[in-house]
Amino acid sequence: MATKMTFTLDEETALRIDRTAARLGTSKSRVVREAIREYAARTGRLGEPEQRRMLAALDVVLARAPTRGVAEVEQEIREVRAARRGGGRRARPGDR
Repeated sequence: MATKMTFTLDEETALRIDRTAARLGTSKSRVVREAIREYAARTGRLGEPEQRRMLAALDVVLARAPTRGVAEVEQEIREVRAARRGGGRRARPGDR
């Protein structure tokens, strides 16, 4: 099902759509549809400034000295795995 819409575009954008459609041998509507589809897919991703900020934060965290020894961490992992295999914590009947 198609929905007809009306937009007002600046001349440069309209010319880009015209040229792209002619170059691809397709309709202007298809050019706009595909452009919107690609734009929508990109909007969910982080922009470059945000990526850099998050990577900088990760660098700070990774540069910190560990607060626990390897043996302590491995013991905690063993305990977590054992709890998962055992079904974790069980609620008592009166706790709900």
